[in-house]
Amino acid sequence: MVRRMKRLLAALCIASTLMAAASAKQEAGLEAGRRAYEASDYAKAIQVLQAAAANDPQNGDVQLLLAKSYLELLEYDPAIKSAEKAVAIDSQNSVYHEWLGRAYGEKADHASLFSAMSLAKKTRKEFETAIQLDGKNFSARQALIEFDCSAPGIVGGGEEKALPQTKQLAEMDAAEGHYAAGNCRRQKKDFAVADEEFAKALESNPKSAVLIYDIGDYAVKRGQPERLLAVADMGERVAPDDPRGKFYRGVALVLKKENPEEAERLLREYAKKAPLRSGYPRPAAAPRVARTPLRRAEQDGRGREGI
Repeated sequence: MVRRMKRLLAALCIASTLMAAASAKQEAGLEAGRRAYEASDYAKAIQVLQAAAANDPQNGDVQLLLAKSYLELLEYDPAIKSAEKAVAIDSQNSVYHEWLGRAYGEKADHASLFSAMSLAKKTRKEFETAIQLDGKNFSARQALIEFDCSAPGIVGGGEEKALPQTKQLAEMDAAEGHYAAGNCRRQKKDFAVADEEFAKALESNPKSAVLIYDIGDYAVKRGQPERLLAVADMGERVAPDDPRGKFYRGVALVLKKENPEEAERLLREYAKKAPLRSGYPRPAAAPRVARTPLRRAEQDGRGREGI
């Protein structure tokens, strides 16, 4: 009896060790994929994450990062497939639904009219589901409000649908609410009201670097150097390691026609540190801004919607 118990305990210990080793291997695969993603090596990230997914097919975070990596390479179908797998693994995960919506939306932007309509409806449904699962998923709320402000009623959009969402968001976070209102007016090319709302958003101490720097993109396109300096100051406080503050500060100096040496230094520093990722101005073009100020600045700003 004692020998049998010892053998059983030994077997349990071996099984536990093997499970721990397998878990560590799976986590290592995800982390290696994340490192490649952060280094903007999306092809490598996909390769690593595909291997991680084969070893751990029920890991939704692996599928989510795969979807993000595919989107950076503009590969919409595999991005959708990976995001759908993430949702299938955990249908209660708000972030998974949000990114599935983003993948559908990106493909819709590049699809034929008939396909785009179907994809747009799916996009809205996923954003709405993400909010239902987590009311404080501000990123998903912003995405839904932007969709409703820009999409026609035939695919489920409409500004009248965005208004209550914006109000709810403002009640939870003033900066997010003002940003949503400003972004909606930007879609409608009502720039005077957009200016006011974005100013209020910055005055409300936003916590999101994404929000702050998207206002920076708007300010680049509108030629607003003082707002760019405010964006840089606030962004660097919220996210000290994010290099985008250097870009917007440098462009502000260019627009003000002040201290060109400092502007070029800031833009070159940004070019060295910035990832090649959507949401970041293109670093390869940044140093040229100092030589052809407004035209290049307008091309390099990446807003959510062209103006």
